Amino acid sequence: MLENLPENYRAVVFGASGGIGSAMVAALEDDPRCAGVWAGSRKAPADTGKVTGFAFDLTDEASIANAAEAIGQGGPVQLVLVTTGILHTETLGPERSWRELDAAAMAQVFALNTIGPALIASHMLDLMPRDETAIFAALSARVGSIGDNRLGGWHSYRASKAALNMLIRNFAIELGRKRKQAICVGLHPGTVDTGLSQPFQRGVPDGKLFSPAYSAGKLLDVLTGLTPSESGQVFAWDGQVIAW
Repeated sequence: MLENLPENYRAVVFGASGGIGSAMVAALEDDPRCAGVWAGSRKAPADTGKVTGFAFDLTDEASIANAAEAIGQGGPVQLVLVTTGILHTETLGPERSWRELDAAAMAQVFALNTIGPALIASHMLDLMPRDETAIFAALSARVGSIGDNRLGGWHSYRASKAALNMLIRNFAIELGRKRKQAICVGLHPGTVDTGLSQPFQRGVPDGKLFSPAYSAGKLLDVLTGLTPSESGQVFAWDGQVIAW
C-alpha cells in the first residue's frame, strides 16, 4: 500500500472521526511503511499506537494553522488526506429546485466542502518535502463534475464540489512548480454506507453501497498507482478519471 511514498512516510487525516476518515486512519496504522498518523477531528481522537490525535475546526482557520504548526515540528509530511464534507443536516438538504436555494445554507455548504479543505491545503502543502513523492488528496464527488451532470439539482453540493475540483487543479499547478514530485488530487469514494449518504441509499444498485473500510482501501489503492503527471485530476474509487 502506498508504495509510491517513501519508507517511513508521515500521514495526516483531517476528518478522522467520519466513516471514511476513520477507515483511512485504521488502514494507515496497519501499514508497516507508515511511521505515524496524525488523526484530526473536531474533538481530538485518542492516541493509539502510531496514531496521534488532534483537534481542529474546519470553519476556524486558526485551529487548522495551529494543527499544521504542531505537525510540522515532526518533519515533512508525505500524505495529507481531507475526508471532511457535508451533504445534509437536520435542517439542510440538497436542493431539488432553484426555488429552494437559501443563502445561509449555501454558504454553510461551501464553508465545509470548499473553503475548509482549501485552508487545510494552504497550511499543509508547505509541509510536504521538496525532493520526494508526497500526496495531498481531498474527498470530492462525481456530482461535482460539470461535464457529467445530466440530472441537475443538488445545487449547493454540486457547486461546492466543482469549486473544490478547481482548487485541486490550481494547487496541483502550483505544486508542480515548487515540489515536482508532489501529487494533488480529488477522490470520489462511491456511495459509502455512512450518515452522509444514508437518506439517499434507496436507489443504490446492488453491490454499489460500499462499507467505509472497502472504500478507503480502494481509494488508497488509487493513490498508490498515481504519479506526478496525474496531479490535478479527480479519480473515482475504481481508478477512473472523472470528467470536469
